[in-house]
Amino acid sequence: MDRLVNTVRPYAWGSTTAIPELLGVRPTGEPQAEMWMGAHPGAPSRVDRGAGSVALSQVIAADPEGELGADAVSLFGPRLPFLLKVLAAASPLSLQVHPDLAQAKEGFADEEERGVPADAPHRNYKDANHKPELICALTPFNGLCGFRDPNEAAGLLAALEVDSLKPYVDILHAHPESHALREVLTAVLTADPEAMAETVRTATAAAERLGAQDGPHAPAYAAYASIARHYPGDPGVIAAMLLNFVTLQPGEALYLGAGVPHAYLDGLGVEIMANSDNVLRCGLTPKHVDVPELLRVVRFESAAPAVLRPEADPSGEELYTTPIDEFRLSRHVLADGAAPRPLPAAGPQILLCASGEVSLRGADGALPLKRGESAFVPAGEEAALSGDGTVFRATVNA
Repeated sequence: MDRLVNTVRPYAWGSTTAIPELLGVRPTGEPQAEMWMGAHPGAPSRVDRGAGSVALSQVIAADPEGELGADAVSLFGPRLPFLLKVLAAASPLSLQVHPDLAQAKEGFADEEERGVPADAPHRNYKDANHKPELICALTPFNGLCGFRDPNEAAGLLAALEVDSLKPYVDILHAHPESHALREVLTAVLTADPEAMAETVRTATAAAERLGAQDGPHAPAYAAYASIARHYPGDPGVIAAMLLNFVTLQPGEALYLGAGVPHAYLDGLGVEIMANSDNVLRCGLTPKHVDVPELLRVVRFESAAPAVLRPEADPSGEELYTTPIDEFRLSRHVLADGAAPRPLPAAGPQILLCASGEVSLRGADGALPLKRGESAFVPAGEEAALSGDGTVFRATVNA
């Protein structure tokens, strides 16, 4: 088992304090948005097995079956199939969706065949993999997830009393669900930029007014107004009003499958995802928005956000159940003086201490982990947890 040295990504939307507080270090004053734990080539964790610091990706490449296990290599190839992050949002991330596996393979092959440079700003598919993900809140965590019922979305837009939104209200009332949502999202993203910017400004003022009043939708209006302050004039502000607003309490999670539009707004959480960079953006970003490809990927169906709560098994491990194979996220809430808790040894594991202090013990001794510290356990290596704290465990679900 190896202590991980991880990279923190300084994206502009990141909190300046949340990750430093987790790590127990002094803030630099710069945004610190994501801490990556894993073997993603963009920022692999580093380990030291006695010969100096080496990227975890290099360690795995040198002995894939020894580090990942034969089953994982057979299913996912010679690479760690998941990426674990701590995500600290102080302002909204882009509104986006992820393709399913077939769409990712098709899109990647098409762009490769057409010779689209890998670093081109209009490139949609960086790889041939899908990117399902799960976010688990460490603090109250706000986000947007999935389409609202069209009639409910129509009511929210109508209450703003903005003349230029009335055609969208009529469409949402008059069409079957999938057609209504598709038509309105298409209209919003292809509208004249100057006219849409004026619509957003007028809608923002109305949302600020409604967000300050009592009412069941006041938190959502306040959230939409906050989004607009960060992205003035962006059509994604109106697109966001079609989506469910959700607040996760610490320990609660959201699973985001293919085609589900979403955005994280603010809060600190543990995020796990398949090891991919494929994102189709819907707005709230200065980056490229490929509307035709986006419409091919989005699933135009409404559903309330499925908030996950961990389910404990007899061993005490609390699992966040998801329907995919690339990752499995669980947590262990440990009490001082309790018996060590053995960890299954079948697949590769990353362990993150989210609170307290714990000890990870294996055949070669014990590795202490304080809040914010993490470790990699290769496949087949037996280990056990003890101490007083909360540990998130990431592994494969196969």
